Amino acid sequence: MTSRSLFALPPIWREGRLGIEAASLFRDPIHRGHGVVDAGGQPVLLIPGFLAGDDSLGIMTRWLRRTGHRTRKAGMRSNVDCSAAVLERLEERLEIMAGRRGEKVAIIGQSRGGNLAKVLAVRRPDLVSGIVALGSAQLDPFAIHPLVRAQVLAVGTLGTLRVRGLFRHSCRSGECCRTFWEDLSRRVPPGVGYVSIYSRSDGIVQWRACLDEGARLVEIDSSHCGMAVHPDAYRVIAGALAEFRGARRRPARRSAEPKQPLRRAA
Repeated sequence: MTSRSLFALPPIWREGRLGIEAASLFRDPIHRGHGVVDAGGQPVLLIPGFLAGDDSLGIMTRWLRRTGHRTRKAGMRSNVDCSAAVLERLEERLEIMAGRRGEKVAIIGQSRGGNLAKVLAVRRPDLVSGIVALGSAQLDPFAIHPLVRAQVLAVGTLGTLRVRGLFRHSCRSGECCRTFWEDLSRRVPPGVGYVSIYSRSDGIVQWRACLDEGARLVEIDSSHCGMAVHPDAYRVIAGALAEFRGARRRPARRSAEPKQPLRRAA
């Protein structure tokens, strides 16, 4: 089955609501932390979406810090690298973050960042307390608007031509990302929280592709990019992180067996 046959064309014109959504967040009491229980230093890793960098989640990062969370960025200027290579770096960050805090880490990922967050949760349930995916097409990452799909193809072409730091066309069906696609199709392990926020007004991602049956599904009325600055999304995130705090116990120690090398890009 293909995304073209399963889903209707996303209303990309609704992405123009981003400014309005940000303004509504700044007026909302949730932005000032009203009604949000202090997180007591809960660690949170934030992963941006395709073509976006850490700054795209800057408002959310500052809000999380004001409400008692300890955050860490994904270290991305633009999320366009091979999934296998990105996951290797993110897993290292996750290990360091969990080791320093002595507890599991919550992950928030927007769009492609949510796909990466799910795979991290599948691979490292010993380090992840839960994930929140914002507009992430977990069932089919290519169930996106044709204009965005064209950007994916353009980046893949440049990567195939050996431009450094960009994924290649072979990442979709080649050996380098084979385990990524396998892990993305798996269920998040028991004991790891999983919330998928979606919107029928999403102008980039086909919203039905966000309906992962293993997740707690929460619908809001938001644009795709606006989920990072929407007050309703912040309320869902605050509640989800509070739930994850029940699973933030110290990560289990690894056995004395030699550490397996992280999966690396071909």
